[in-house]
Amino acid sequence: MVEFVQMVVNGIAVGSSYALMGLSMVIIYKTSEVPNFAQGEMALVVTYLNYMLLTQYGLPLYGALAGALVFSVVLGCLLEFVVLRRTKEPSVLGMIIITIGIEMILMGMVSWKFGAEQKTIPFPISPYDSMIIGDIFISTLEVLTLVVAVVLMVVLFFFFRYSKLGMAMKATQQNPVAARIMGIRTNRILMMTWGISSLVGALAGVLLSPVIMQPYMMWDPMLKGFAAAVLGGMTSLPGAVFGAYALGIIENLFGGYVSIEFKSVVAFVIIVIVLCVRPSGLFARHYVKKV
Repeated sequence: MVEFVQMVVNGIAVGSSYALMGLSMVIIYKTSEVPNFAQGEMALVVTYLNYMLLTQYGLPLYGALAGALVFSVVLGCLLEFVVLRRTKEPSVLGMIIITIGIEMILMGMVSWKFGAEQKTIPFPISPYDSMIIGDIFISTLEVLTLVVAVVLMVVLFFFFRYSKLGMAMKATQQNPVAARIMGIRTNRILMMTWGISSLVGALAGVLLSPVIMQPYMMWDPMLKGFAAAVLGGMTSLPGAVFGAYALGIIENLFGGYVSIEFKSVVAFVIIVIVLCVRPSGLFARHYVKKV
């Protein structure tokens, strides 16, 4: 029984990083209905910038982190303004291909600048620090990631529900033409959406960097975050968080009781099953557009 509870706790801890990536993908999808597959590499660039500010420029942790997070917002806005907005009559498939291209470019830039070897980033919480609750062990860093994910989910929920900007984002997603007629500057809303999404994804990268830091570090969390968003619903913030924790628990139980080698396959099996049974996800409402 203790082993089972330990695996569930570990699954929840791992699911926190998936939740942050899932939230960042849902934010963009809620506005543009396009999954951003460059999300992981956007976080990767910000993480390495944080590392450079700490190690090469000697900034204190909070100063480096603040600078990196501000840059993450600028990076998201810049990519939307310079690249995505310049496309001529883009289809959803075309936008997906563009985000994959951005992903490859950003990963290549990080590999060229910093190399492929593992880095060690100075961080006040070591990945080896742990808390003991009864017979259950949990990493202090994982607890921090869990707290950040839950707080962000609550903040984003109230943001989209009650703020003017959040409602403008939802209006842009539902009907861009009607939103423009009502005076909403949809291009500006899209740019701000990319900035906010980049900030949320960057937090996932920064919290993951003490554990592993190399150019492919965000590939797995991005895919698992996407799987979590599909499971919970690509337009539902609580659904993405629920899907992330469910995925983390299922992964850990599968690895513990069935096969550790095929543990990573679980996420993609879940994507296939959910898309076949409930394409809109567990928490999102399926809309049918009449033309």
